Amino acid sequence: MLTLSIPFFSLLLFSTTTAQSYNATDRFFIACGSPSSTISSDPRWDSDENFKYTPSNIITTSFSSAPFQQDSSGDLPYTSARIFNVSSFTYTFPVSQGPKFLRLYFYPTTYSDLKPEQSFFSVSSNGFSLLTNFSAFLTASFLAKTRSDAGVYGPPVPHFVKEFMIYVKDIQTLNVTFTPSPNYYAFINGIEIVSMPEDLYFNKTPKYVEITNGPVIDNETALENIYRLNVGGAQVPDTKDTGLYRSWDLDDIYIYGAAIGWKPFYGQKPIMYTTETPYYTAPEIVYQTQRSMGNQSDSDPDGSKGKQDLWVAMHPNRASELYLDAYLNGLEAFKLSTDRSLASPNPELSYTTPPTGQTSTGKRNKKNPPYAVIIGGIGGALVFLSILVLIVSRKQRRAKHYSATEDKSSHSTLPSDRCRRFSIKEVRAATNEFNDDFVIGIGGFGKVYKAYIDNAATSVAIKRLNESSNQGFQEFHTEIGFLSKLRHVQLVSLIGYCDDEGEMILVYDYMAHGTLREHLYKTDKPPLSWKRRLQICIGAAKGLHYLHTCAKRTIIHRDVKSTNILLDENWVAKVSDFGLSKLGPSDQAQNHVSTLVKGSIGYVDPEYYRTQKLTDKSDVYSFGVVLLEVLCARPVMILAMPKEQVSLAEWGKSCYKTGSLDKIIDPKVRSVIAPECLRQFGDVAIRCLKEQGSERPAMDEVVWGLEFALELQEAVEKKVGEAMCENQELPFLMQGGMTTATEDDDSVFTGSSTIRNGTSSISSSDAGFKSETVFSELQKPAGR
Repeated sequence: MLTLSIPFFSLLLFSTTTAQSYNATDRFFIACGSPSSTISSDPRWDSDENFKYTPSNIITTSFSSAPFQQDSSGDLPYTSARIFNVSSFTYTFPVSQGPKFLRLYFYPTTYSDLKPEQSFFSVSSNGFSLLTNFSAFLTASFLAKTRSDAGVYGPPVPHFVKEFMIYVKDIQTLNVTFTPSPNYYAFINGIEIVSMPEDLYFNKTPKYVEITNGPVIDNETALENIYRLNVGGAQVPDTKDTGLYRSWDLDDIYIYGAAIGWKPFYGQKPIMYTTETPYYTAPEIVYQTQRSMGNQSDSDPDGSKGKQDLWVAMHPNRASELYLDAYLNGLEAFKLSTDRSLASPNPELSYTTPPTGQTSTGKRNKKNPPYAVIIGGIGGALVFLSILVLIVSRKQRRAKHYSATEDKSSHSTLPSDRCRRFSIKEVRAATNEFNDDFVIGIGGFGKVYKAYIDNAATSVAIKRLNESSNQGFQEFHTEIGFLSKLRHVQLVSLIGYCDDEGEMILVYDYMAHGTLREHLYKTDKPPLSWKRRLQICIGAAKGLHYLHTCAKRTIIHRDVKSTNILLDENWVAKVSDFGLSKLGPSDQAQNHVSTLVKGSIGYVDPEYYRTQKLTDKSDVYSFGVVLLEVLCARPVMILAMPKEQVSLAEWGKSCYKTGSLDKIIDPKVRSVIAPECLRQFGDVAIRCLKEQGSERPAMDEVVWGLEFALELQEAVEKKVGEAMCENQELPFLMQGGMTTATEDDDSVFTGSSTIRNGTSSISSSDAGFKSETVFSELQKPAGR
């Protein structure tokens, strides 16, 4: 973090200029998805239905929708939305050269049966990545929670605005592109573009303290406004700004500690403007209010040590002991782009904790700051850079100046005694300086490289966490902590890690056949046979069973999905990615741990989602979704499908109830699945998907049920004849389907399974099965 003291100047000795509004050369206010007939309620806003700068294929690539639950204000642009769920969608605005405000309006709620939590998308503009895999729902929920924590109550899912600043060069076009994440949708309620003066934020060199050089805010930089506060005063709406349509919020909920200062009001005092601080810098009302130390005699010339936690402390300038007061009129906080990106992970709904080293003698004000950001301040009349002071916090995870001595002598709390600690030099050599030719996969965490270590004797997969990842330091340490202690044939093996120079790199055994999902859909790889799918499911279930039972405390994976089941060269399934894993309850009287909901949409246990109570049965639910994924070879969420088919879990349960599960089987294996095996496999999957966790089977029961399904499949194939199995497909399902089943049918674990409407009928006794042979591993446990 780069820190900076806030200078303060007197209001005296300057001439008064009359307050006026800045006349913006470019102004666009687009109410996305709004019918033209509704725009008359606010003359600023135009509909995008007949907007000449929208794509010609707007009808086929998107649709408009009113929110299911109308925003309480009923104001534009929150009365409608433009929905994109097929491909990228770009708005193109002709603008003059120069810096522009770009404001995106979001109201995450239900649109046309699309739930807000099903929306993840990216936004880019003129070569800058503004948002990546962004969830408006998580952001709004986070804002609602922080307001509630501060004692400010409002709608459970509020609307909000994301404000960016982009310099448009001589192309004189501002493009805004929305790209839905795979299997999710994107939406936007409103787009606002307003030009600003050249020297307001751009082409200025901020004044830094404790460093000689810092980043320059030039036309190659994009900014995102995080906070804009009217310190000591009331909220200032965008219509009361200086023609730039900025909103200034109350500062009350951000006051830290017991001392709140003094709030004088100078309503009759003339505001002094100069060429260094022009009239459009901030509205008059911002200068008329302030927070001051007032008559408090206790002063801390060096400020509070809390600066390490990114907060602004008011204190006098020790260079002049004559003045023992400090005051602040306004504050703005910005994020600066790095590598042409402003994207950040979605917020986590966690409670803030008091910073360490706080020197205040008072108790913490219960109105606490929501999260740490880059800080800028407006103080007095002539604070530099248009009365704006920036403290720039840039991601410094990858320090650039580490000596060889520091690398060797650095101490890590990670378990180097249980797994190998690689140097960054070794990793760079193995990946040829992270050459993209070595990339074998890309996920939300970053890139995965195939490489060789130990003089090319061992092939490995190297996962490098990137800065914009939704995973981070905690997940990195969690994965190492678990995998360094766990060893099982059905768990991916962690060889080592690298944490040099701020890197977060994990080194695993190389899995030659990649992820399970790669072999199910959206792939050009040969389809997996049904028996191989069963074997993979059994292997993954054994891995989860080991996690749930291997230690004194249960390990809950919390992110079971088909991309986290890897396949080695022998098609052995291995559970991977333990970054979200949690230890189960330490008290045997408890069956859950209370924690924030994390996981992947479509796989998350609905009971965990509702109650935030995590149990091992949450993994069971997610695994049930994987079983249906294996059976049907389709994504777990397809938003373009009819409502009842969007969620694979709900669609599978519906088909099971009506006895039509065979109708949604992957066509590539449909004709080779024995009806008895299908009934048994379906029973296991649907049991895993029970709404109440207490009604779901434990993972050992799931293993038994799947092994029984495999035994049934093999028995039928043997009964039909080895010759037929080798030379042609078995037409098991050609003349009939499944019988209707109820969710209360307990046949899954009774040792009997019968299909009456198929071409063949078999029970466990018909196939020569007995429970002791089907579940022989239980009676003769052996290491796996």
